[in-house]
Amino acid sequence: MSEYSVKIIVATHKKYQMPSDAMYIPLHVGAEGKKDSDGNELDWGYIKDNTGENISILNPSFCELTGLYWAWKNLDADYIGLVHYRRHFSLKKKKGFGNVLSYEELNPYLGKIKVFVPNKRKYYIESLYSHYAHTHYAEHLDETRKIIADKYPSYLNSFDTVINRTYGYMFNMMIMDKHLLNEYCSWLFDILFELQKRISTNDLSTFQGRFYGRVSEIIFNVWLDEKMKSGVLKKNEIKEIPYIHMEKINWWKKGTAFLKAKFFGNKYNGSF
Repeated sequence: MSEYSVKIIVATHKKYQMPSDAMYIPLHVGAEGKKDSDGNELDWGYIKDNTGENISILNPSFCELTGLYWAWKNLDADYIGLVHYRRHFSLKKKKGFGNVLSYEELNPYLGKIKVFVPNKRKYYIESLYSHYAHTHYAEHLDETRKIIADKYPSYLNSFDTVINRTYGYMFNMMIMDKHLLNEYCSWLFDILFELQKRISTNDLSTFQGRFYGRVSEIIFNVWLDEKMKSGVLKKNEIKEIPYIHMEKINWWKKGTAFLKAKFFGNKYNGSF
């Protein structure tokens, strides 16, 4: 059996512990223009997303997607993926870097599975659209729908299906067959660059201005849904993998912020 090559970027904006497995590539996202206290180019010993073909300068609004773009344009492997410095795939479901998904664990699925995704995030009492509208601004999704109608009308049915679901594959985490990743990124960034022309971040807070990354979380599900409906992807070629958080989440703060957003119209103003 031939070995499949896998390269997974670990998107990070700070120095952090990294997985030891060789398939992981720490990537400093938003590296463009960053300086240390002495005025020198900030360097943690990681590859930077302002090398090669890149959109590093867009990181304040595109978040980890500047990393995905970099991986798409600059990496060559049978499978290419993205995880976060504080959020990783894990078959063991236990916190700790010793439990992060390894190549040895992934290898049996390679060649059979084309897309690896994190376990579905379930909202229960909210659809993807209503949750976004309560916590961010519905205009972002409404304008995205118009762009899809203009540029990719065959995806419109999937868009309407997905935004009314109460679950989705979130976090922009995935490991994908390189040919599918190429197709996905070509589609995704074409939509986001058009969205950038139509909606400005000027009147938004820094936190709310990161909406391109949040919109992409939702439309990743749109792309997957259409690929399954069209027969490009079979259900058994997509595998969910549990994920683990490396830092504590303040669930009380998160839950309170959600209730304030849902019932009192208070938009999110920071991460949890």
